[in-house]
Amino acid sequence: MPKPNILLVGCGKMGGALLKRWEEQSLCGKIVVVEPGTAIGSLAVNTAASRRDVPASFTPDVIVFAVKPQILDDITSDYKSYTDAGALALSIAAGMPVSFFEKHLGDKAKIIRSMPNTPASIGKGITVACANKNVDAAEKKRGAALLSAVGEVLWVEDEKLLNPVTALSGSGPAYVFLLIEILEKAGVHAGLSPDMARVLARQTVIGSAALADASPELSAAQLRENVTSPGGTTAAALKVLMASDVQKIFDEALMAATKRAEELGRK
Repeated sequence: MPKPNILLVGCGKMGGALLKRWEEQSLCGKIVVVEPGTAIGSLAVNTAASRRDVPASFTPDVIVFAVKPQILDDITSDYKSYTDAGALALSIAAGMPVSFFEKHLGDKAKIIRSMPNTPASIGKGITVACANKNVDAAEKKRGAALLSAVGEVLWVEDEKLLNPVTALSGSGPAYVFLLIEILEKAGVHAGLSPDMARVLARQTVIGSAALADASPELSAAQLRENVTSPGGTTAAALKVLMASDVQKIFDEALMAATKRAEELGRK
C-alpha cells in the first residue's frame, strides 16, 4: 500500500506528537494540517486555517481528527466530501463514538475511533482502537500503522470498551503523576529535602516501570511480592496501604472517568 496522504485536523499535543513521528518515520505522502493560528513550520506540506483553506488539489487518503471533542460538532460535516470519496476517518477525540461520525459523515463512511495517551509524545504511548463495519482489513492496517508510530496499538470489537480504556490508559498517566507527587510529599514529611524527595520519587517510578517492561512474563502482583520481604520495611508500608482499600478507591476513580467519557459521547 502506498504512503497515504494525510489531512490532520488539529495539531495540539497529541496531533503534534503524531505528526512528528510520522515525519520521523516517513510514514506518509503529503500532509496538510488544519490548525487555525498555529505555525507548524516545515513539518507539514501545507497548513490551512479551516477546511475551506485546504488546497483543492489535495486529496487525502486519511483524515485524522485530533481536535477537542467539544468543537467536533461544528466542523466534522465539513469533511464529508472527502469521506464520500473514500477517505478513512481516524479519530483520537475522547468519548466521541463512531455513531457521531457516521451522523456527520454518512453511514457509508470508513471510521476508526481510537484512544491514545500522552506518553505518545515520546513514542511510549498505547492506543486502543475500534473500526466500523465499512473499514476493511487494508484500511485497518493503514490506521494501525499511523497509530503505532507513537506506541503500541490494541484493537477491540466492542466500542463500549473504549470508555473504560479512556479511564484506565487515557487518563492513567495523571494517576501515575499523582503517585509521584504523593511520594515526593511523603518523603518531605519523613525528613528528606524537597530536591532529594523529588529525585527519589521520580526515579523510583521510572525504574519500577522499566522493570515491569523488562519482565512481561511476571504479573504486577508477583513483581510486588518480589520486593516485599516478610516482616521488612516494604511489608510494613504495604500493610498500611492495603488497609486503606486502595483497590476500591481506584475502582471508583475509573468508574467516574468512564461515566464522564460516556457523557461526552452523548453530547
